[in-house]
Amino acid sequence: MKKKKAPLALWIFVGLLAGIAGGLLLMPLENGLDIAKGYISPFGTIFLNLLKFIVVPIVIFSIASGVISMKDVSKVGSVGGKTVVYYVCTTAVALVIALVLASGAKSMGIFHTLQTSGLEFTPPEGQSLMTTFVNIFPANAVDPLVKANMLQVIVIALFLGFGILMAGEKGKLAGQVVDSFNEVSMKIMDTIIKLSPVGVACLICPVIVENGPNIIRDLVTVLAVAYVGYIIHAALVYSLTVRAIGGVSPLQFFKGMAPAIMMAFSSASSVGTLPFTMECSEKLGAKREVSSFVLPLGATINMDGTAIYQGVCAVFIATAFGIDLSIGQMITIVLTATLASVGTAGVPGAGLVMLTMVLQSVNIPIEGIALVAGIDRVFDMGRTAVNITGDAACAVIVSHLEDRKAVRQSRNS
Repeated sequence: MKKKKAPLALWIFVGLLAGIAGGLLLMPLENGLDIAKGYISPFGTIFLNLLKFIVVPIVIFSIASGVISMKDVSKVGSVGGKTVVYYVCTTAVALVIALVLASGAKSMGIFHTLQTSGLEFTPPEGQSLMTTFVNIFPANAVDPLVKANMLQVIVIALFLGFGILMAGEKGKLAGQVVDSFNEVSMKIMDTIIKLSPVGVACLICPVIVENGPNIIRDLVTVLAVAYVGYIIHAALVYSLTVRAIGGVSPLQFFKGMAPAIMMAFSSASSVGTLPFTMECSEKLGAKREVSSFVLPLGATINMDGTAIYQGVCAVFIATAFGIDLSIGQMITIVLTATLASVGTAGVPGAGLVMLTMVLQSVNIPIEGIALVAGIDRVFDMGRTAVNITGDAACAVIVSHLEDRKAVRQSRNS
């Protein structure tokens, strides 16, 4: 009998445990952090570099290929509309969950007024809504690919797909070339993914060595509240939507997403996890042409986990400064963070940029970000896992809705 190969999710989990164990062993050593950063972290960086290298080809060729395979510009509009509605609605729900949990933590005395004198924080540079809108459209075709500006790469891919569709017969050769490059990119991605257990171990180990004692000693409450929010949102919102609208069992969904979730948790990069998210969602029934469009878009603008982080940290920082947030201010936080999730897309340190915008919208001192900035990486691991799970849920749901629409149209014709 043929031996059954252990699933990738198991090996990634083993890598995760090995990285955590290695970090715990290095923590007591005087030069443990130097060893982790100097000799272990570089291998994690190599793995991330390989993922980043393949992400731009995958995005540009998979989106263009997805558009071409739909064979109809109106179908692209249908998929895009459903995707944006789902992302905006789930982000707003995530914020409400976060504010309810954080307000409950405050009323129970878990969040306290802190000594905030001497706090300093220089916020990352944000950008206005109109600047963001203008910057979506590239001035040339090369620069966005070099800088991995994902919004501009998506626009280039969309125009490439639309152009090939509109060219008709003359565009067939270009369409075949795009499909061929898409297939090649996917094969390269499969090879890189096989290295993920080693990559995960090398990425998580330095995080444990550097932050372990601080995580236990400081800010454990705000971390706990945020992670409770992550779990509730994933277990409640995604379970209900994939079951009710996507026709997939929640247990089957989360089991199928396990490799991508663990990769997202280790790397804290939605874009870096994109190849995993794509593979997992397609195994769960998402059509290639839909996932090729929905997932790169979601990796750029869908930030449910980040929204939970905004809500919890806003209440925590307000409490630290002795500020009581009104219902009106909480509504403002929901609206600001929902819009900011798109407005800060593609900006490095998007979580902190969004948090700066949220705090300013309700007049909370932005210096309070210094309270949470030191362990932002730990927040980021959980929120990235939630973000990519939401992307995959959307791909499964939109695929199912498009299938039902096609069945209705065939009955009526």
